[in-house]
Order: sequence, then C-alpha cells, then structure tokens
Amino acid sequence: MTDTGPAAHPAPASPPGSGPPSDAGRGLLFIPEEQTVALVDEELALEAARAAFAATAQGVVFPSVAVHGSDPRNRFTLKPSASATHAGVKIGTYWPDNLERGLPRHHSTVLLLDQRIGRIAAVLELGAANAYRTAAADALAVDLLAPTGAATLAVFGTGHQAAYEARAVARVRPIGEILIVGRDKARAAPVAAALTAEGHTARAAGAEEACARADVIVTATTARAEDPPLFEAEWVRPGTHLSCMGADAPGKRELPPALFARARVFCDLPEQARRMGESQHAPEDTVLVPLGEVLTQRAQGRTDHRDITVFDSSGIGLQDLYLTLALLKKMDISL
Repeated sequence: MTDTGPAAHPAPASPPGSGPPSDAGRGLLFIPEEQTVALVDEELALEAARAAFAATAQGVVFPSVAVHGSDPRNRFTLKPSASATHAGVKIGTYWPDNLERGLPRHHSTVLLLDQRIGRIAAVLELGAANAYRTAAADALAVDLLAPTGAATLAVFGTGHQAAYEARAVARVRPIGEILIVGRDKARAAPVAAALTAEGHTARAAGAEEACARADVIVTATTARAEDPPLFEAEWVRPGTHLSCMGADAPGKRELPPALFARARVFCDLPEQARRMGESQHAPEDTVLVPLGEVLTQRAQGRTDHRDITVFDSSGIGLQDLYLTLALLKKMDISL
C-alpha cells in the first residue's frame, strides 16, 4: 500500500469448483481511514445524503440492528443497504474506553459486496467520514424543515459529533450565533472556542437560555431514558426546528416526551424510529413522516411559521452506501 492510492490485498485462492477462474483472482479493495478522511467534506456528504434520502422514497430501506460486544458497554450497529447497483453493510462501533487508549470512541467500517458472487469486494474505514455523514442528514433536515431565516443554533452535546453538526447546519442556514450546551459546562467552552477559531460566533450557554434563543436545536448526546431530558418541553419556542441525532438504540432518549404533543415529527425510517430512535418514547398515535417523502415532495414539511418540527435520526444504511459510492467516485474507482 502507498500513500497515493487504495491498497488492494489479493484474495485467497478459491477451492476447486467454487467458481470460475476469473472470480478466484479478484482482489479485495481496502481504503483506510487516512484516505477517506482526506477526501470527505461537507459538500460531498450533503449531496450523498440527498441521494440517499431520495432513494428511501423509491425502494426498500432495511432497518438497522443494534447489539453489543462481549462487554455490554461496547456497542455496535449493523446498517445494511442496497441500491439498484450496489449493496453492503456498515458496522458502526462505540467503545467508550477508547479515550483512555488515545483513540476515538466511535468508528465505522463499510463492507461492499461484489454483486456477481456475493463476496466482499471492498472495505472502507469511515471513522471521520461517518461524522460528516451524520451531520449531513441533520443539514438536509434543517434545509427542508427549519425556518429559512434561522439565525441562532443551539447544539446540545460536547462530544465528537457536536462541532460537525454545527458546521453542517451553518452551511444551509444563515447562522449568526451558535450556543453549545453540555451537562458538564466545562466541556462546552472548548467546543465553542474551537468553532469561534474557525470563524463562527459561538459560546457556551445553559439549556433554558439556549432553547429560548434558538431557531434550530440539535441534540447530539449519549443520553438515555433513565437520564433527565436535556431540556423542558415548554422551553422550546413555536417555530423551532429540532434535529435529534443521538438516539440510535433502544433505551436512548434526548427529548422531553411532552414535546411530541406540540411537534410535527419526521424521521429517516418510521419502523426503525419507533424501535430505536427518539420516537420509541413518542405516543402511539404520533405521525412519523419520512424525510425522504418531504425531499421528493410526496409529503409536506413545514406548513406554518409556528410549527415545531422534529427530525428523529436513527441512521440508515443507505446514507453509508451513498457516501461510500461518492468517495469511490472521487477516487475514480468503480465496483
């Protein structure tokens, strides 16, 4: 492997009778983290998200499966996907003790299948790219649902994902102020300082002030149902859009359940949102509108300036598939 191109590792020889000779010599394409992080950016991720959510309105979307490692604190999610031409699965991991090892807690790997023979054709490490991918779904939801003049953004969360969310939203709305909220207030200030150093106007804030000022609220935390909600439902102003990015497994929760009575709710995949997204805590009669239906104009988004809109993002494999294909295209690789 060199620093200038993807590494191809030869596949082991197939046993007799397992397939035609042309299949036996096919190599396995491996694209490491160092290459994908150098290629991904907000524009590529957002365009991939648009393609992925448009595809949700046109075909079958497979739900995700959340499980855990030998230590139940270590969790990983399998997100399968298929388009008309490609199929694969993303393995997204969350290993909290990695911080003590000097490694990110989150990582993602995508496996693409060879559509002729059903074997793995490519492996791409997408640790940083996955952060762009998640934030791009948020940006797409904001672009489709938030007030056009939204100028104040509140981000609840001080971890790995928070700054990606802020940057992505600021690309689709005229954000003049970013408020960073953390349960640990000491962690909010460094996130705000880093965004300020990039040219944004950002500062740490308390939860009630952030809700009172925000046109857009993004939640990107690891909060669970046994934890207090991040804020009170009555703190959210009419007309606010909320993107809930943290709840992606059973038992996780960021919003006060009472907010559902005041909001119109959108999601990536209704059946999955009910099982492992924020909507697992919503009343049974809550209507969940797929964001892809809004994107393709099959459903309405914001209908009134006083609407409170919620995007429940639990993540779907099509996002990972289309991001992977966009990265391969940028490398001039076709599978």
